[in-house]
Amino acid sequence: MILLKGLMICACIFTCRAQDNSLTYLIAKTFENNKAPTTRSTPVFSPKDSSGTGSAQYQSCGDQKECVPRWLCENSTINTDGYNLIDVRIDTGSECQSYLDKCCDLLSKRADSIFPLTPEIPEGCGYQNKNGVGFKITGAENQEAEFGEFPWMLAILLEEGPRNVYECGGALIAPNVVLTAAHCVHNKHSRSIVVRAGEWDTQIELEVLSHEDQYVKEVVYHEQFNKGALFNDIAVMLLESPFTFQPNIQTVCLPDVGLNFDYDRCFATGWGKNKFGKDGEYQVILKKVDMPVVPAQQCQTNLRETRLGRHFILHDSFICAGGEKGKDTCKGDGGSPLVCPIKGQKNRFVLAGIVAWGVSCGQENIPGVYASVAKLRQWIDEKLKLWNIDPKYYSP
Repeated sequence: MILLKGLMICACIFTCRAQDNSLTYLIAKTFENNKAPTTRSTPVFSPKDSSGTGSAQYQSCGDQKECVPRWLCENSTINTDGYNLIDVRIDTGSECQSYLDKCCDLLSKRADSIFPLTPEIPEGCGYQNKNGVGFKITGAENQEAEFGEFPWMLAILLEEGPRNVYECGGALIAPNVVLTAAHCVHNKHSRSIVVRAGEWDTQIELEVLSHEDQYVKEVVYHEQFNKGALFNDIAVMLLESPFTFQPNIQTVCLPDVGLNFDYDRCFATGWGKNKFGKDGEYQVILKKVDMPVVPAQQCQTNLRETRLGRHFILHDSFICAGGEKGKDTCKGDGGSPLVCPIKGQKNRFVLAGIVAWGVSCGQENIPGVYASVAKLRQWIDEKLKLWNIDPKYYSP
């Protein structure tokens, strides 16, 4: 998402849209539609069993045994916190095909989860599920997020025939409102955009809570958006129907106008590439990257040391973060949220930035560049007021 060509930034490179057929197919399969949006009478997607139980047919793994989600097997090991520990690196071998499955004796199989799906959901926006929802992962060697850890994280998909292709990330700020980067949706027809909430592992349908898809009714991007240099790279989207809040689908808070995040340690999330170039791979499980916010003057100085040159001026609509080796957002993360902690409130976050662009990925002393939500907050408020969106959904 963050390649620059001279002083001109090409918006298409911030998306996951692949140019070669093989990669296009891979991305399409990664985010292939699995649950019908609830907003059209004729579903375009194959429905997904929302409970993970029901009459699902499970794979046999021995005499009187079946591979079932681990939370449906009573002899699963549960730790003292009530979370089922699941290793995302586990080799399931010949018994079960997924690390979320367990070969379970039929007498131990249950229709409902054997442990609480969630702690009590706090009232309000921006609450991180630090220990995940329903289960906690181990073996997270590549910055994998817990399931439901960042419940405002969205995948923005483009409907292409019978399947959806991943385009960008986004953030949920009200049940029916999405905040993303303008370059992700610029000149896209709203009826072709599908927004997915509650997603985690894009290759499986076994999470303890299902994701939800909704179609987009209206797209509004900043009137001063510059598609070449990506100034004012922000857009809001109104959904045809609101998402249903559940532990893995919640809103993030918006910052006050002009709030400063310099030197704060923040999180960026997304399914984008793990490195720049042809060797980079799009992520299957949602990743999280912690990084510092870099003051604008320092960011401009650092970027002038790149191919942007010594006359580069950082536009006022941007905020910078990163500059630590190996920690960065990358191609495919465009539109994804950068969230910073709310001071004095444990595990609660505010949306500081939206992934916009950068120079290469994960290079030391080269921060990534984000649309600044605090600097663009007045514009956001104006658009939300036109739609009569209640500020309670995004106010700390």
